[in-house]
Amino acid sequence: MSGQGLSTEEVAGIREAVAAGRKPKVVFTASAGQIAGQVGQIVALTDPEVSDEFVVVRFGRDELPFSPVDVAVAPRGAGRKVPAGEPPAAPEPEFVLDTPPPVAGEDSSARPAESVKPARRAAKPMKATKAKGPAGLTVTLAYAEGEWTVAAQQGAKVLAKPYVVKPAEALRMVGLVDVSGVQEAVEQILAAERTQAEQQAEKLRSELAEVEARLAELREAG
Repeated sequence: MSGQGLSTEEVAGIREAVAAGRKPKVVFTASAGQIAGQVGQIVALTDPEVSDEFVVVRFGRDELPFSPVDVAVAPRGAGRKVPAGEPPAAPEPEFVLDTPPPVAGEDSSARPAESVKPARRAAKPMKATKAKGPAGLTVTLAYAEGEWTVAAQQGAKVLAKPYVVKPAEALRMVGLVDVSGVQEAVEQILAAERTQAEQQAEKLRSELAEVEARLAELREAG
């Protein structure tokens, strides 16, 4: 059994196989915990940018997400192991779920059926389901170089790159945070911006007055 998990090439090959309707068998590695050595079946590959556990494996009656390091390509003939000391039992079908559908007119009794018994035994070592909810969402309000920006990210996926918002909108967003220190910091920034804008307006008015006075002198001289 491989302890290295799935390589990038194997993940790509499995994604193509699943897209074609096949369900490749895998064996759980040591990083999967108590179910190491058991055999499962990949039924889907989700978006790796949303979660590291994007390999969905059918194991017994459950379909659970795992990371590529938790599983490896199952060797040919991998199946149920007989515990030491247990008397040999009548041959049972392997835990293989990717059996092709029966051809029309074919006797289904001649085909190996899925083994329910190994599935129930394999599910016993699991303590809890590894299913996870959606990745966390982060919305960031930032101020730099005279501009307010808002950005959004879910897990490792960027939902919205930083875009500029008006100061009034930024102040309204901060108002939702009931923390006096944050609101005071925003009010100080806005006060500094108002003072700077007033100084710039006063400078422009002074320059405009000088230009108008010069224009009046030129009209009188003409």
